[in-house]
Amino acid sequence: MSDIEQFEGSLKKVLLAGIGAVAVTAEKSKELLDELAEKGAITVEQGKALNEELKHNRKEKDFDIFLDNLSSEQMEELKAKIRRRESSENEESSDVERN
Repeated sequence: MSDIEQFEGSLKKVLLAGIGAVAVTAEKSKELLDELAEKGAITVEQGKALNEELKHNRKEKDFDIFLDNLSSEQMEELKAKIRRRESSENEESSDVERN
C-alpha cells in the first residue's frame, strides 16, 4: 500500500470519526434544546438557531484537530491534492464558458 493510499485511508477514518462525533453531539444538543423549548426557557426558533450554531462550531473544531494532527508530509500531500482539484475545477469552468 502506497503512502498516498495510507494517507487517504487515514483521512477517511478521521473524517468519518468526526462526522460520527458531530452527529452524536448534534443529536444530544437537539434533545437538550427541545427540552428547554418545552419548558419555555427558549423559543423553538432560538433553539433551532443555537443547534445550527453548535453543529457548525463542532465541525470547525473537528477539522482544526484533524489538521493539527497531520505530519508535515501529510500536510504537503493534502495541499497538493487541493491544488490539483482547484486546477481541475478551473479547467472545467473554462471549458463550460467556451461552450
